[in-house]
Amino acid sequence: MTFNKKSIEDVSLKGKRVLMRCDFNVPIVDGKITDENRLLGALDTIKYVSQNGGKVILCSHLGKVKGPDESKSLKIVSERLSQLLGKNLKFVPSDVVVDDSVRSEVSKMNEGDIILLENTRFRPEEGKCEEAFSKDLASICDVYVNDAFGTAHRAHCSTVGVTKFVDEAVCGYLIQKELKFLGDSVSNPQRPFVAILGGAKVSDKINVINNLLNKVDTLIIGGGMAYTFLKAQGYSIGTSLVEEDKLEYAKEMLQKAKEKGVNLLLPVDHVIGDKFDNNATRKETVDQNIEDGFMGLDIGKKTCEIFRDVLKNAKTVIWNGPMGVFEFSNFNQGTIEVAKAMAESNALTIIGGGDSAAAVNTLGFGDKMTHISTGGGASLEFLEGKVLPGIDALNNK
Repeated sequence: MTFNKKSIEDVSLKGKRVLMRCDFNVPIVDGKITDENRLLGALDTIKYVSQNGGKVILCSHLGKVKGPDESKSLKIVSERLSQLLGKNLKFVPSDVVVDDSVRSEVSKMNEGDIILLENTRFRPEEGKCEEAFSKDLASICDVYVNDAFGTAHRAHCSTVGVTKFVDEAVCGYLIQKELKFLGDSVSNPQRPFVAILGGAKVSDKINVINNLLNKVDTLIIGGGMAYTFLKAQGYSIGTSLVEEDKLEYAKEMLQKAKEKGVNLLLPVDHVIGDKFDNNATRKETVDQNIEDGFMGLDIGKKTCEIFRDVLKNAKTVIWNGPMGVFEFSNFNQGTIEVAKAMAESNALTIIGGGDSAAAVNTLGFGDKMTHISTGGGASLEFLEGKVLPGIDALNNK
């Protein structure tokens, strides 16, 4: 996949109708947005297009709906966005997203005006990338901008279909940043290049491990997935999470690392509990083995030291997935130590979205990282080396 995509700065926007696909899929509890990061992340691109004379037409999905659903309306997003932009943003709702009333509003827009369409998933065709909705979206714009990296791995009408019916399809600042860090860093990293993979399951990261073993100098594996690798090497893992059907795969990856000269590091000690609970009886092991009746819930002190030493000398670090059950305060130390080591290192540090992004932000290290990806699933597929349809569909430079 080419990372050299045209951006908003490569096209003329003045007087043009600019349809911008954002990611406003934000958590809403009791009518309040509880995390505004995605709204804040979209502001620079919206402002640039508006200030350069574009007529800004924003669109996004919200939640998992397959048709009109009042509880998933973007009205609340429009109100908060108006406040954040310090500018009146007009919400133009329609159960079919684009209809004659929407077309009429678009035709009245002046340069710099901003409107927001209703949730793109109110149209059942959205997820199937059907032509009718793609054409409806294209009919109200001259330029299409995708700035929703979190949905770039999905071929939907608003991410891929619409690009087939417009001449100009470019990326906004958020996607440009993702391509720069996730794309360039993985394909042409400064070395030593270290990848840290955590999280619960090996099966979620099979292709990522496979792809990264061709690129990294060191691969660190922690979190729940480490126990499958340890069992594959013959260690006792007690009642820890294990994927029996992935033991052979783990052996293959250990062998592949050896053949490629990659330093594959697994925990050498653990923090364990007698149940999956923050108040579990807590113990620390002396080595890789876990006694019967106990499960691994975090990496141990010696492991933290080993991982810290590797990160100290790294030049590029990518991290996806926590080292333990970081939502339990008694079992979050390993995740904190890795975050701290990354924050203190001089390396280019990239957090690959999802739980690791949440962990880093919750623990207060967010501003110390070079880049925190906005896409969980999308960043994982990127690390697998997959082509992301929403990015592939944009014009090349």
